[in-house]
Amino acid sequence: MKILLIGDSCIDKYVYGEVKRLNPEAPVPVLNYTRSTSTEGMAYNVFNNLDAFGVEVDMITNEETIVKTRYIDEKSNQQILRVDEEGEVEELEYEFEDNGYDALVVSDYDKGFITQEKLIELCSRFVGPVFVDTKKNIIPEGVFVKINEIEFGKLKHYDIDNLIVTKGGKGCEYKGKLYPAEKVNVFDVVGAGDTFLAALVVGYIQSKSLEVAIPFANKAAAIAVSHTGTYVLTKEDINEILH
Repeated sequence: MKILLIGDSCIDKYVYGEVKRLNPEAPVPVLNYTRSTSTEGMAYNVFNNLDAFGVEVDMITNEETIVKTRYIDEKSNQQILRVDEEGEVEELEYEFEDNGYDALVVSDYDKGFITQEKLIELCSRFVGPVFVDTKKNIIPEGVFVKINEIEFGKLKHYDIDNLIVTKGGKGCEYKGKLYPAEKVNVFDVVGAGDTFLAALVVGYIQSKSLEVAIPFANKAAAIAVSHTGTYVLTKEDINEILH
């Protein structure tokens, strides 16, 4: 299985601490720092989860560094603040080569790396299944589009048969059918959509059926949200999904 992945990537930084009081200078919580971690996010999270499934992935992403820093109260596991550091991102310049890819995956967080024109070009020129996760409100036709409910509400033009609409704890909808989510305790939804996308692609390539791939992806996303931070599936997780 060989996949071409194109998309925006970032560093997800987590600053953990404990909130015990409000700031006397302003009505905001004071976070007493305990630790911090950093992981690869956005398209890199898709890459890492595809890699966990044993997929060979060629990835094209922005060279500029984007950092998302989340401040977390460990006692309640509540995110109290997010700070984004992102400068101007160079636009993607890429011409397809025939390298025998089984699918194209576009993870477009609309940071400037993939323009609207380039998104349409990528999807129209690739021969084979194309999976798109985009923040844009105009999406290409003839491809599989994974989108959440909020983004779905912003779309201007779409073909409903293309859309896999994720609905959090309710599951996801495809062609009017609801595929229920796995019942788990939710600790953190950050990156769950990336995990869902990676598993959806793997499930589809193996089965050639979205009706099979969607429950497969739901299982993967359920595992992701039951952990804190940007989570990458383990071998044990994948064995659980497969069985």
